[in-house]
Amino acid sequence: MVNHEVVNDQFIVQVANENHLRLAETICKEMEQSAKARGTGIAKRSPIYVMEKMLEGKAIIATTLSGEWVGFCYVETWDHGKFVANSGLIVHPEHRKSGIATRIKAKAFELSRTRFPEAKIIGLTTSLAVMKINSDLGYQPVTLSELPADEAFWKGCQTCVNYDILSRTNRKHCLCTGMLYDPEEHKKTEKNEKWNFLKESKLYERWMRLKERILLRLHLHDRQRKPERELEPVH
Repeated sequence: MVNHEVVNDQFIVQVANENHLRLAETICKEMEQSAKARGTGIAKRSPIYVMEKMLEGKAIIATTLSGEWVGFCYVETWDHGKFVANSGLIVHPEHRKSGIATRIKAKAFELSRTRFPEAKIIGLTTSLAVMKINSDLGYQPVTLSELPADEAFWKGCQTCVNYDILSRTNRKHCLCTGMLYDPEEHKKTEKNEKWNFLKESKLYERWMRLKERILLRLHLHDRQRKPERELEPVH
C-alpha cells in the first residue's frame, strides 16, 4: 500500500481517487499549455483518460492542504505489464521549483514498484530536471530500441511537435531521451556507486543541445528539399 505524504506542512502527495476527479480538466489544460510554452511534446490526454487513471489507482496527485491542485503524474503499462511508464508529470506554475515534482515522481515510482514489481519502468523526456529525478531513482539512459515495441506506446507521441523526427528515423532518434529502471539489473548493481547525474549533467546538457541542433537541421533540410520528379511512362 502506498501511503499519502505531507510535504513541508503545505502539500499532500497521494494516490489519486474519486475525490480528485473534479481536477482532471484543469490538469489536462495545464499539460497542453506547458507543452506549447516549452515548444516540445507531451502526449495529449483527455480529462476522461485522466479520470480513468484516478479511478484505477494509477495516478499520483499533489494538492494543498485545502485541496487545490499542485501537481500530477500517472502510471501506464505496456506489453502486458512488462513495462511501466510514469508519465504526464506536471506541476502548477505557482509551485514549480518547490521540490514537489521530485516528491510526485518518487511516489509514482513507489506506486509502480508496488503494483508491478517485476516490470521495467521507462520514461521519455526532454527535461534535464526530470532526467535528474529519474537518475536519482535508479533510471539509466537507454536507446529508444530498448523501449516497448507496442504501437500503442508510440501512438502517444503523435501529438508531439517532434513526432516527424521520430517517425522519419524509424524510432531510432528523437529530441527526447529514453530512460529505464530495470529491477533485475538494479539488484545486481545496487552495491555499486550510482551514476552521479550532477557530476555529468553539464556534459549531458551539451550533448542534448548538440543532438537537438543536428536533428532539427536534418528535419529542416528534408522539408526544404524538392521531391524528385518521377519518370513518365513511355507509350
